[in-house]
Amino acid sequence: MPGLYLEDFEPGRVFEHEIRRTVTEMDNTLFSCLTHNPQPLHIDHDFSAKTEWGKPLVNSLFTLGLMIGISVNDTTIGTTIGNLGMTDVKFPKPVFHGDTIRVRTEILSRRESKSRPDAGIVEFKHVALNQRDEIVAECVRQGMMRKRPA
Repeated sequence: MPGLYLEDFEPGRVFEHEIRRTVTEMDNTLFSCLTHNPQPLHIDHDFSAKTEWGKPLVNSLFTLGLMIGISVNDTTIGTTIGNLGMTDVKFPKPVFHGDTIRVRTEILSRRESKSRPDAGIVEFKHVALNQRDEIVAECVRQGMMRKRPA
């Protein structure tokens, strides 16, 4: 399915993304190692067992990437020019190995680009929830989107 164009992003529109993902220990370890993050809270079971969590936490940047990634198929696949930024990033609850993440996206705003006649800027609010319907991550993202071809 091709992504949506600027004109398709009506403010207030909400996407309940069907794709869900169960986070594994390998996801967390590999992501942490690939990004050179040696935080023992993510990769050391013995260390993590002695913390208030009692087990490893999933790297929050993995959670952020997964949340946005899940949204791509329904929204921006093939029609985005690029991300412009993310604000209001929050992680209200931790993610652990075995948690299943689902995502909801709301379109906050849309406007024409001042510098590119073929594009505009969409502001997305992404919210990730675990299998207990607890919010585990959220952010506001600004993306430059293509306009529908003439």
